[in-house]
Formats: sequence, structure tokens, C-alpha cells
Amino acid sequence: MATRAPVATRRARAGGYSGAALDPVSVSIVVSAPREQVFDYLQDIANHSEFTDHFLVDWHLTRMDSAGRGAGARFHVKAPGNRFSWADVTFVEVDRPHRIVELGRTGKNNRIRTLGIYELAEAAGGTRVTFTFRTEPATAWDRFSESFGARSWIKRKNARALQRLRGILEEGVGRGPRVTVAGG
Repeated sequence: MATRAPVATRRARAGGYSGAALDPVSVSIVVSAPREQVFDYLQDIANHSEFTDHFLVDWHLTRMDSAGRGAGARFHVKAPGNRFSWADVTFVEVDRPHRIVELGRTGKNNRIRTLGIYELAEAAGGTRVTFTFRTEPATAWDRFSESFGARSWIKRKNARALQRLRGILEEGVGRGPRVTVAGG
């Protein structure tokens, strides 16, 4: 019996995030490492702070198990003029070794939905990692606020994150402490 993909994944594939102020932003890079190794690193959300800590800070896990479907984290987004900086993401699809889909929320009262997709493909000399990010603002004000340079800022920060990911996986540079569960 065939299983259906989660609703969020079906909506993402069908372009169901209509009206997004931030059109999808995609960045990609080739990492000189086997696809399974890259996937294993990415499916553990506790590792994400290592390559995104230049714009995503104060990471906390939302559950003890930081790998696989259901793993999640909460963090601050260091964006210019961002008054409501908390954001969270949860892995809703983990398709080894091809794809990881994360859904999240950010903004005032967590009303802006986010979608991030990591896609891994074989490439000459390693693995092509593509990250696509989009938002679905809830109000006209959210859409208006995001229209002031959010797309270029996100693209720039995610491109740098993938460069840092490559440095970590190829050379072990830029490694940081692992994220822990909040509270305690």
C-alpha cells in the first residue's frame, strides 16, 4: 500500500503556499562528500546551528531526539529591523538520502509560516545541496514588511550558510557546540 506524503509536503510540491510575499529563494553548492554523509549531518537539526549561527542564534531543541522526522528547534533570527525575532522549525519529511522538508513559524505571534527544503543530488565530485526557503505571511502588514529586501537578505545568508556547511563537511572548520534542549 502506497503512503501519501504529509499534507505540508503535498502543498509545497503543488505550490500550495500561495500569496507568499517572499518568493521561493534557492541556493545550492557542491560538497565533496558522499550524499549519505551529507544527509546524516543535515537530518540532525542540532548540527544546523554550526553553519547558520551567523544569522540564526540562541538555538534550543524542541525534543530530546534531534534527528529525523519530528525533530525541531527554536532560535532567534538576527535580521535588520526584526522586532519579533523568534522562529521555530520542525522536520516534517525526511526522505533518506534525497530530501528534508522543514515547516516553521516566525514573526509576531508566530503567524508567518515558513517552508525550507533541503534537496541532495549526486554531482561530479560529491553532492549538490540545494536549499529552498519561502514564507507565507498571514497579514497584509506581514507581506508589506517582508517586501523591503527580505528576499536578497535571505538568499545572501543562506548562500553563506551552505558555504559554511561545505567547510564543515569537507575540512571540519567552523565546528561549534551542539544545541541542547531548552529548559532545565
